Amino acid sequence: MARRVIVDTGVLIAIERGRLDVDAVLGLDDAAIAAITAMELLVGVERADEARRQARAVHVEAILASLPVEPYTIGVARVHARLAVAAMAGGRPRSANDMMIAATAAATSRVLITTDASAGFDQLTGVSAEIVKLS
Repeated sequence: MARRVIVDTGVLIAIERGRLDVDAVLGLDDAAIAAITAMELLVGVERADEARRQARAVHVEAILASLPVEPYTIGVARVHARLAVAAMAGGRPRSANDMMIAATAAATSRVLITTDASAGFDQLTGVSAEIVKLS
């Protein structure tokens, strides 16, 4: 049975840059992205210089067409609030975007696939995370 995963923005950027192979990372997984990840990718398109914008837009639109986007629902918001308070109480708050991705993974019972070992997703109660190494 395929694992249910949420793919972090860093993984998708690494795939775009040729530092990760999409099949090696996701294989037959049931993959999705968090809504905030879609926003982060679209910001990358908007910020790209003229020479890269078109290629980046094509890449991002292909991702958005192929991976379901998990919405930021009230259920995700409740998990987000719990995770944020626990992280602050533990003295290790994370960025709002990272917490939204982690909360989406936890609320939808998905494993968070990331390249960011320093984010400490696996230290958040209820979040299952897997760190992939860049090539």
